[in-house]
Amino acid sequence: MLTVSVFVLAGLIFWTSFHTARGTNLRSDESMLRLSDLIEQRSKHNAELDDDTARLRGDVDSLARRDNGLSPAERDRLARLERAAGTRRLTGPGLTVTLTDAPPDATARIPGVPEPQPNDLVIHQQDLQAVVNALWQGGARGIQVMDQRLIATSAVRCVGNTLILQGRVYSPPYTITAVGDPGALRRALSASPAIDTYQSYVAAYGLGWSVRRRHEVTLPGYTGTVDLHHARPEDAGE
Repeated sequence: MLTVSVFVLAGLIFWTSFHTARGTNLRSDESMLRLSDLIEQRSKHNAELDDDTARLRGDVDSLARRDNGLSPAERDRLARLERAAGTRRLTGPGLTVTLTDAPPDATARIPGVPEPQPNDLVIHQQDLQAVVNALWQGGARGIQVMDQRLIATSAVRCVGNTLILQGRVYSPPYTITAVGDPGALRRALSASPAIDTYQSYVAAYGLGWSVRRRHEVTLPGYTGTVDLHHARPEDAGE
């Protein structure tokens, strides 16, 4: 259901762009407002679908465990697989990393550094990916970006300085929370060349960066679909 909503959103965005381009100004404030409202509405709808899916999955899992006739050993193995897949809640110590845009009127804070361009003042996709990758390398047992749990097929994508994650849209500040050994996670962040580059922009232009130790934090289980979807070419004869 969530995947269908994402494709519907994409189709509506393309239709809006096409309709607006027919003799009108694509950069008009009115058209951008309509598109922004549409994205916000669809993101909210996807969030509601996530909640519905989570409730239904909880009911299905409860029935499956009651009626599937698994032995205790099989139930334990199933629980381990669910934890590994990220579909179960996870509690433990960890870290929360927060990244924020610099003020729009920021100037260079270090002598000899050029004045910033607009792209120098916002969080980019590679910045979020660098944090997520470093936390995995640091032994994270689970990661949550904003309010969503990441799984093996999750993709962190940005359009401008807007994050699109699993059919939902977010604006900065961005929070990334990991469960794992806090010391190992912090060392992995410090060892990342990509994060080191980001830190140079923090120092030069005032991009936001904070790392907070969490003595205990609970990550939600992933509630979206786990099915893989792919495109297939049509038969040559069709």
